[in-house]
Amino acid sequence: MKNLSSRVLILFCWASLLSCSNMKMAFDLNAIERSREIENANVYLSETPKTITASFCERSAGNKHDFYSEGDYWWPDDKNPSGPYIRRDGLTNPANFTFHRDALIHFSQLSGALASAYVLTNDNKYAQKLAQHLKAWFVNEDTKMNPNLLYAQAIKGVATGRGIGIIDTVHLVEVTKAIHAIENSGMLSVSDLATVKLWFSNYLNWITTHEYGIAERDNGNNHSVCWTMQVAAFADLIGDEKTMDFCRNFYKYTLLPNQMEKDGSFPLELKRTKPYGYSLFNLDAMTSICQILSTKKDNLFVFTTSDGKNIELGIKFMFPYIENKSLWKYQHDVMYWDEWPVRQSSLLFGGLAFKNKKYIELWKSLNANFTTPEIVRNMPVRNPVLWVIK
Repeated sequence: MKNLSSRVLILFCWASLLSCSNMKMAFDLNAIERSREIENANVYLSETPKTITASFCERSAGNKHDFYSEGDYWWPDDKNPSGPYIRRDGLTNPANFTFHRDALIHFSQLSGALASAYVLTNDNKYAQKLAQHLKAWFVNEDTKMNPNLLYAQAIKGVATGRGIGIIDTVHLVEVTKAIHAIENSGMLSVSDLATVKLWFSNYLNWITTHEYGIAERDNGNNHSVCWTMQVAAFADLIGDEKTMDFCRNFYKYTLLPNQMEKDGSFPLELKRTKPYGYSLFNLDAMTSICQILSTKKDNLFVFTTSDGKNIELGIKFMFPYIENKSLWKYQHDVMYWDEWPVRQSSLLFGGLAFKNKKYIELWKSLNANFTTPEIVRNMPVRNPVLWVIK
């Protein structure tokens, strides 16, 4: 136990408390996740780092260090094949360049699994391997990614990049949790840790000041929620309390009142061609904001607007449709309807916050090893061991 970081020590204590009688339910998250996380982490132990610099798209207006992706729902125009792409909402174009996004998602999966295994075993081999990947992405000059998303979600003939591309780095949120978990392990040098945090500081500055970041913040649907989740997580990593306070207020007075209906639904997501999946995604992201930012003095889980909206209302709205999807009374998603739901983090975070056994039991019953790319892409919380203690 000597080498455990203070965060890990607190996590072990917290996990023990979950089994206490005041929770009125036996729940040991570490025990539930242990075999899965260690099995996943052991696969990653043999991997060498691979960042976005391993592949470059000639359609990118940036260089090899610049993250590049293309709008999912944009296709060639049959009437003008060589002209600007046109939008087909909900239908993903399989010809898009996806290497950078896939690499980032893989990095997030790898980071979460290795850090969780370190937390669960206190074995330095997991932290040491994770440190190699962190240095490749954020420290090493030849392989690191530039701290901006100028060229994300580009559209041929329309835009070299867009503000909504910032949602692609939602997968860095769990990377910050992984960094928290190993930062005192000694496997990442003081200098390298400082460089990693500087990268996140620079990226945080970019997404909060650049016109793309401001546009994403004000987008109005799940993009605004995911912007806030990212900003909160990055600010938490570098200890930026002022920005965290901004995110708390933004959640309270903008996201929650403007996006949630009085029945707990998200009307903007219900209007989409994938209303079920987007409703799940938005709820997960909102509860993740609550999980990152809640304090004893300012518990976002219980915050309620003047007209009665709160995050528990959102969970209550979706719960019956997660428990029994056949009850869903809205349009079915045009793609990936059968693949949802999986282990939605809203159930876990809500179950812990409200001591609701039904939420926890439903969460436990759902698939934790989902592999469909579309589902993985919309599940930024995959390693809950890293989330239960900030």
